[in-house]
Amino acid sequence: VTLLYAFLHMRQNLKYFDKMRCLRKRSAVSFLGVLVICLLFMNLYIEDGYVLEGDKQLIRETATHQLNPERYVHTFKDLSNFSGSINISYRYLAGTPLPRKRYLTIGLSSVKRKKGNYLLETIKSIFEQSSYDELKEIAVVVQLADFDSAWCEGMVQDISQKFAHHIIAGRLIVIHVPEEYYPVLDGLKRNYNDPEDRVKFRSKQNVDYAFLLNFCANLSDYYVMLEDDVRCSKNFLTAVKKVITSREGSYWVTLEFSKLGYIGKLYHSHDLPRLAHFLLMFYQEMPCDWLLIHFRGLLAQKEVIRFKPSLFQHMGYYSSYKGAENKLKDDDFEEESFDIPDNPPANLHTNMNVFENYEASKAYSSIDEYFWGKAPSTGDFYGIVFEKPIKISKIKVITGTEDRQNDILHHGALEVGEKIVGSKKGRQCTTYLRLGEFKNGNFEITDVEHKVLFDINCMRILVTKSQKEWLIIRSISVWTSQTPNQ
Repeated sequence: VTLLYAFLHMRQNLKYFDKMRCLRKRSAVSFLGVLVICLLFMNLYIEDGYVLEGDKQLIRETATHQLNPERYVHTFKDLSNFSGSINISYRYLAGTPLPRKRYLTIGLSSVKRKKGNYLLETIKSIFEQSSYDELKEIAVVVQLADFDSAWCEGMVQDISQKFAHHIIAGRLIVIHVPEEYYPVLDGLKRNYNDPEDRVKFRSKQNVDYAFLLNFCANLSDYYVMLEDDVRCSKNFLTAVKKVITSREGSYWVTLEFSKLGYIGKLYHSHDLPRLAHFLLMFYQEMPCDWLLIHFRGLLAQKEVIRFKPSLFQHMGYYSSYKGAENKLKDDDFEEESFDIPDNPPANLHTNMNVFENYEASKAYSSIDEYFWGKAPSTGDFYGIVFEKPIKISKIKVITGTEDRQNDILHHGALEVGEKIVGSKKGRQCTTYLRLGEFKNGNFEITDVEHKVLFDINCMRILVTKSQKEWLIIRSISVWTSQTPNQ
């Protein structure tokens, strides 16, 4: 009996231990399962944290207005998602798709203002300040970006009545994007402590511009953005074409023809899809004119390329935001007799001691930059060797600036030459003809083609007497006549 009792007790203990092993085994499996799940969630959380932190960092750097372009430029250039159009539908309120591609598209986005309306005057200025030949090369796209259908219908009627012949000729299109395509415009981040309605206004404006850019991407070779309250300089298209020609062979993303807001900013049309996507990505971060600075920086244009005089002037008195007063004017604007130089392609060189990065190339353009050399000596020169022989009608050289009025060429002459010798890197003319002396630091001559009988290969500014003052050559402007047959 004792043995039987012991056997039964031992068997119960074995069952108990087996049960405990099973429980431990199950517990271990359960614990491992929970551990794996926890690790997975932790991994996802950490990865999401890194992604969110990366996105936040990009937004923070953009919002601080001190974005480092070199960090993102290669990635941004290679993103294929930025090359396609945004998938939205447009309503044609007036006009039809363009039958052919133009040279320049002019984009305007307009909303209902509490005070004043300048859109009709802006459209009128575009057409009135363009010649018949210029009109053949432009297209004007007006986006009515207000959700008030009654206002849109009224504006379409006014535009159609006043500019019917331009609509029929295919020069003017009026479009609208339905509200359903817009992202959320309420509860946005209040960067810079802007009031909520201000954030909503500028965020919607970014989206408006993105949709307009997206529409205009394939209409022309170039695109210029205007606001809906500007007036134009006479023959502005001809001036723009001259500038584009003068920049041939150089890299640029944005050329600026006004220093105000989103007025007179010129782009290659092939960059418009990326710009549209960019504005949509950061639509709630900051105003559009700040975003544009980051855009050109990301595409490796570090400096502003702005031309003077300005081609477009702000004329609105009341802002589209709450009807607030906006009296900003561009003091570099010239409405009449705008005559931008041709400045044909050329190689520039000097034997003067150049100060820092104020190199020779900065004087030979209408950009607001200049050449700055240390005190020049007799015989020093600034030389221009044209890529092709040219006929010149007018030359104008300005030295010194308002801040440094004594850094002018006190004693100098301007000469033109022919018969180039030497290699491409060291080419120069063998003979020169002196056209005149500098007076008060400036030089200007007209009818050059009647005074110089040969086709001009070179031009140089010659220092005729040493000076202790440094020399700023603020601008060198060359106007050409007919191209010689060579």
